[in-house]
Amino acid sequence: MALQDKIDQDIKSAMLAKDNARLRGLRAIKAAILLAKTEKGPAEALTEEAEIKVLQKLAKQRRESADIYQQQNRDDLYQIEMEELAVIESYLPKQLSQAEIEEEVRQIIAQTGASSPKDMGKVMAAANQRLAGKADGRTISQVAKALLQ
Repeated sequence: MALQDKIDQDIKSAMLAKDNARLRGLRAIKAAILLAKTEKGPAEALTEEAEIKVLQKLAKQRRESADIYQQQNRDDLYQIEMEELAVIESYLPKQLSQAEIEEEVRQIIAQTGASSPKDMGKVMAAANQRLAGKADGRTISQVAKALLQ
């Protein structure tokens, strides 16, 4: 089942259950998918990779907004962002743990022959390709920097 069809069904379920927090998150996902489809062109469908990238972008936006709201002591807005983030993350593939990311990056470093921070570009290119959708780019970068030091 395509992600958009699943989202439509889940929106109906959330409406019937009167679950406003879930409904907000689902509507944000639907809007982002529709926007991505119109950018690609009306005849082309989004690939699964493109859908995951859209979801990752939404999750990143929610995390950044939540951080800002928390710094400004706006717990009401922080809570809304965290509720939407939970809904968005439920549609993303299972995220790797810190230890799993480190293991993957170690393997990539060994395969690319990277030995210093100068090789960060090679490592990140391979890591982003291999770990797409499974780990946050910022986390991958931090792990790669630490291992290349």
